[in-house]
Amino acid sequence: MSFIQQHGLWTEKQQRTAKEVASKVRAENIQVIRFCFPDQHGILRGKTLVADALGTAFSSGISLASSLLLKDTAHRTVISVFSAQNTIKDSAVQGSADMCMIPDPTSFKVLPWAPHTGWMLCDLYYKNGEKVPYATRHIYRDALQRLAETGYEFMAGLEVEFHLTRIENQRLHPDDAGQPAAPPDVSLSHRGYNYLTELNYDQIDPMMEVMRKTVQGLGLGLLSLEVEFGPGQVEMVFKADKGLQPADDMILFRSAVKQVCRRHGYHASFMCRPRLPSVMSSGWHLHQSLCTPDGKNIFMPEKAEDQLSSTGMAWLGGLLKHAESSSVFSTPTINGYKRYRPFSLAPDRAIWGIDNRGVMLRVLSAPHDKASRIENRVGEPAANPYLYMASQIIAGMDGLKTSADPGLPADAPYETQAPLLPTTLAQATDALDKSTLFREAMGDTFINYLVAIKRSEIRRYELEVSEWEQREYFDIF
Repeated sequence: MSFIQQHGLWTEKQQRTAKEVASKVRAENIQVIRFCFPDQHGILRGKTLVADALGTAFSSGISLASSLLLKDTAHRTVISVFSAQNTIKDSAVQGSADMCMIPDPTSFKVLPWAPHTGWMLCDLYYKNGEKVPYATRHIYRDALQRLAETGYEFMAGLEVEFHLTRIENQRLHPDDAGQPAAPPDVSLSHRGYNYLTELNYDQIDPMMEVMRKTVQGLGLGLLSLEVEFGPGQVEMVFKADKGLQPADDMILFRSAVKQVCRRHGYHASFMCRPRLPSVMSSGWHLHQSLCTPDGKNIFMPEKAEDQLSSTGMAWLGGLLKHAESSSVFSTPTINGYKRYRPFSLAPDRAIWGIDNRGVMLRVLSAPHDKASRIENRVGEPAANPYLYMASQIIAGMDGLKTSADPGLPADAPYETQAPLLPTTLAQATDALDKSTLFREAMGDTFINYLVAIKRSEIRRYELEVSEWEQREYFDIF
């Protein structure tokens, strides 16, 4: 009996789909398959196998080092694998012991930009068949399951901003290596400040066409491509979908766009606020609602005077109630907190409003409007989608449980009295560390682990001497 069969790691649908994938690999002459898992930062990692190894992957999975889960964004292993007294005290990762990637056949794609290449998402398990507690796809799936037990499904739509620039120097000199390595030198793809102008769009149309064909070739539900306000800034918007799919789509979208842009001499960055002159911050606006299994929108109000149904208002209240402690999930980088500025079309406090782009939670709804929803404008495009969406479900469900009251909507979001959002990753991490809700929902093991990684990143940032400090103090003192 295979490892997957022994531990019952596939559903009946996955078993059926695995046979279909094997047939497709043969029929389309696929030569290699990339098996990937989303790590703690929402970065895809994994191995590429020749097509002949597909049978082994579909029976025994693929081994890889567990230390991959213990790294910060500079790829430094920040939780010791050689000490029993490490922060997370998990003997399963000691010595960088192997864990197992189990392919999800339902995620199989043929990559449009890489000839004869297949691609598949994987889930992580230990060698004893237990789920790896740090694997974020498991965490989101568990949150979806708890929501399903209430009779609801989570619906999410993606609206993602990022910066598209031209690569002038790839910085591949040996001196440019490091952890982290030197980023490429870039020039602008457009000069900005012509929001949604056709002229600016036409200037970048050749590269936008490459990205469009790639995204649509992957079967992602692309709706629109837009020129955003800032220099080199663009946006893509996707159809809403249910369950695991929006998170899987986001993880593939980001990786695919970065890869095809690099192949064409461009650089796509989902960093919130790159160090570019006159830059505008990028956000990830997450549209969300609940529906029944047959597709009925639970947030849709019945009366014209209501903004959302009573369920929708309680969900809204839960998101506001836990805005501070959920910030690490929506805004996981030090850089992302530089976006929270008054009068910037980004929120700076936990507040909601009716079709108002200055609030954290923008309500878009009407009676009989099947697209009635909440738009959370707090996130950055670098967020791990599995953690971001799981945090919304966990906070929203607590709102349902406690009948949380979101209060009155704000017309002047930067003036209305309301709790401020965290201004630093350190503040957000402290709030998460103290959160009873997220510890109960995600487990102490995962929260302690994530807090340890984030605090390691913060310490490294605090020890770095910035150019600002050098300019400010080196000469005057």
